[in-house]
Amino acid sequence: MAGVAGKRVVITGATNGIGLAAAEALAAKGAELAIVARDEAKATAVAERVGGADVLLADLGSQASVRAVAAEALARYPRIDVLVNNAGAIFSSRRLTDDGIEQTWALNHLAPFLLTNLLLDGLKQSAPARVVTTSSDAHSGARIPFDDLDAERSYASRGFRRYSETKLANILFTRELARRLDGTGVTANCFHPGLVATGFNRNNGVLMNIAMTFAKPFSRNAEKGAETLVWLVDSPDAANESGGYFEDCRPAKPSSAARDDDAARRLWDVSEQQTRKRAAA
Repeated sequence: MAGVAGKRVVITGATNGIGLAAAEALAAKGAELAIVARDEAKATAVAERVGGADVLLADLGSQASVRAVAAEALARYPRIDVLVNNAGAIFSSRRLTDDGIEQTWALNHLAPFLLTNLLLDGLKQSAPARVVTTSSDAHSGARIPFDDLDAERSYASRGFRRYSETKLANILFTRELARRLDGTGVTANCFHPGLVATGFNRNNGVLMNIAMTFAKPFSRNAEKGAETLVWLVDSPDAANESGGYFEDCRPAKPSSAARDDDAARRLWDVSEQQTRKRAAA
């Protein structure tokens, strides 16, 4: 893929933070954006801000909604050249979605897993194509709790531990996805944006707001945080990269747990079970 100009890019989590910065940068490069968002007003404002983009409405915490938006995207777009899985959140307390899944796991891991698999036929038909997923260095030290996937016993530290597990899941998902896509012309990579000063984690009470405020002087802005995302989507230098974890537009070495191929395959299997329909890879 020789640059993103004229290419259809489906992106989640683009109404603020690095997702918004990435949408602006990709639109400036000529990408045809489709913004997947829950809040129609925010998404419409972003679409206008970037000079025009399609808006696809979905609650990514709901598997039915993910399936519906994937079907809509496949029906609307003859080509899907890039999928960016950027949406994510930290939650201070444990809650279950309507699907009976712990919400951090549902939004940060199962949503990109399901959306990607549902769009794979469109991506393969548009090859060369790319899947880019936002992870985090927060994955370091985490393990996938295969015996407690809904965090009934392990939800602690105001949700940060759970968030770390989902960021590890993003890397393992990318690793296994790349293996399954070998030879199809579709690549899969993930990245760490760095500590970014955005509205992220501002929804978890006074203490977290204070912590994020103190971290702000040491943080990069959203545009800097989005650079690696944009590079993975657009750069010819990233064309032959797949299964990698990147930081500052360069390959980075994730934790040993994130390089465990057996765990990656096991995670894929349980994610298929949790999404109640065999993924299409």
